[in-house]
Amino acid sequence: MLKELQFSLSIALLLACGFLYRLTLRSYCLFSCLPSSKSQQGLDALLSQGHSIVFVETSEKVEPPPLVSCAVESAAKTYPEQPVIFFMQGLHNSTQLPSNSSSSAFSLLSAIDNVFLTPLDMNRLFEDTPLFSWYTHINSKAERHWLHISSDASRLAIIWKYGGVYMDTDVISIRPIPEENFLAAQSSQVSSNGVFGFSPHHPFLWECMENFVEHYNSDIWGNQGPLLMTRMLRLWCKLRDFQELSDLSCQNMSFLHPHRFYPISFAQWRRYYEVWDPEPSFNNSYALHLWNHMNQGKRTVIKESNTLVENLYRKYCPTTYRYLVQGPEEKSVTGSR
Repeated sequence: MLKELQFSLSIALLLACGFLYRLTLRSYCLFSCLPSSKSQQGLDALLSQGHSIVFVETSEKVEPPPLVSCAVESAAKTYPEQPVIFFMQGLHNSTQLPSNSSSSAFSLLSAIDNVFLTPLDMNRLFEDTPLFSWYTHINSKAERHWLHISSDASRLAIIWKYGGVYMDTDVISIRPIPEENFLAAQSSQVSSNGVFGFSPHHPFLWECMENFVEHYNSDIWGNQGPLLMTRMLRLWCKLRDFQELSDLSCQNMSFLHPHRFYPISFAQWRRYYEVWDPEPSFNNSYALHLWNHMNQGKRTVIKESNTLVENLYRKYCPTTYRYLVQGPEEKSVTGSR
């Protein structure tokens, strides 16, 4: 009887040690390693399902700032059953942290179950699209706006090949988008390319890629981006002004009202960094574009400022807020209350 009791206690002790080890490893991995299951092999299968949320980074940065982390986390939180794929030019291995990264944000995002960080291979991506010949002949070092142009091209090719929703890395998701094939109006009769979604191999995106090459002009900012989407939309649809908060439909796609993603216009971008009383509900919006191109790092999220952007972080990307805005010291104080 005594031996059986000792044996049972030994088994229980081993199980407890194993549990503690896994718990410690999980905590350690939050800021040091990637889940081994998130491999390139599995990524292709996820993308082929056609309902991913896609982000793209065409610089060599592998240390996402808080706004990028918030954008990705909020998408993962808003679409928990869908893969959130973040393509990064500076990432060369999807199963290991890059040696030059000390970013908490990178590890924070990689620890979210439905977030996948993956290398961006434009040469492979543009194969079998109208963009391939353009890309293989372009001198990227001579292009004024290469980071933006290559991003414009990449998002077209990714969504055409795999389908899903593309979002800029300064877009905070707040509720699911109910449309499959859509463009986002920035203003009446002007399309954005900061958010759009299509089913795989949609002809609109194929024609966008053809127009991208045919009317390529790198000297005009946005010519391959929002200006491209707008001119193609006008070719496909006879546009009219929005009536109240109704979206527009054309052929087999929707042109969504500016309030869906741009309730605060680019000219008013600073309002995100102000205190509101009362705060807007954004009940008519699916996501919020924070116009980081206008900001250029001038304003950041400041803890305990009660600004609109701080409260958006608190609500829609709480882990980013806790670790990257409050910081470990504040987090520990808050947790001890």
